Amino acid sequence: MKASTKTAALAVLAAAALLLPFVTHSPSHLNLAILVLMAAQLGVAWNLLGGYAGQVSLGHAAFYGLGAYTSTMLLLNFGLNPWLGMLLGGGVAALSSLAFGWSCFRLKGHYFAMATIAVAEIVQIVFTNWEDAGSAVGLTIPMDQRGWGAMVFADKAPYYWLALGLLALTLLATWAVERSHIGYYLRAIKDEPDAARSIGINIARYKQVALSISAFFTALGGSLYAQKELYIDPGSVLSTALSIKMALVSILGGVGTLFGPVVGSVVLTTIEELTRASFGGTGRGTDTIIYAALIVGIAVFYPSGLIGGFREWQRRRAARRAERRAAPKPARIPSGDRPAYTTDEGQS
Repeated sequence: MKASTKTAALAVLAAAALLLPFVTHSPSHLNLAILVLMAAQLGVAWNLLGGYAGQVSLGHAAFYGLGAYTSTMLLLNFGLNPWLGMLLGGGVAALSSLAFGWSCFRLKGHYFAMATIAVAEIVQIVFTNWEDAGSAVGLTIPMDQRGWGAMVFADKAPYYWLALGLLALTLLATWAVERSHIGYYLRAIKDEPDAARSIGINIARYKQVALSISAFFTALGGSLYAQKELYIDPGSVLSTALSIKMALVSILGGVGTLFGPVVGSVVLTTIEELTRASFGGTGRGTDTIIYAALIVGIAVFYPSGLIGGFREWQRRRAARRAERRAAPKPARIPSGDRPAYTTDEGQS
């Protein structure tokens, strides 16, 4: 796809995203769009570590929960503005990622993934038993103040703008990392760690940089969730299922690509919400079965995700066109030089 075509397509999609609240008046449709944007933002944040650095974390819900609990507790206990609380929640998550990385980066492959699950489970147990954090009951944000200052709204549209803005900010940060020397180092660490080490790249340092940036933006998503739902508990913001969904969004769309998590979020979240609406309580877990089957199909037929599969289709299509252009065309024989054909009786 040409650069001009890509730019035009992105401009159209951006315009459609900006105009969506004005063209839809269904709260359920707008809520679905918000969920897609929030899941996409988490997938993009996870992709910084799992996609570009190749470190598959299944414990990112720990940072999500830290962001949600930090902003909520600062609001309830000290009356701190949730905008500041969101930034502080990101800072707490980034600082916590230092301990997270120190304990997990010593391991590789599936051992690293298992270690991240263990760390996230420890964080969930701590908050489940922490009385000042609401323990297992959770925390509720009051609705006595509303508006942009309090980040509490009566309708869905402001949450849509917040989710869209946070996604755009996370994409912009990923784009900047991708095109900086950090992005090149991360890809080298992912593809050829021994070669990267041999040329002097500090692998542990740059893995930690990727983890800290990823944790910061994941925590911002957690704070937004707390303000949207006005209620959090360990099961909603610290579950392993949430960590797995962050990874699945990126894997389905295409790890290591800028917009892969966005595509994956559109597919996964839409399937999840449609099956939930169709089956209700009787079909509990049906969404998980459907998109798990979808992930298996993508892993078998398109290991690089939907975007990778689309790019492969484009390459095959271009190769077929090139073969057709390069194939020699049959020579045209003048009518006067054409040989006469005879029948079985020798007649021409």
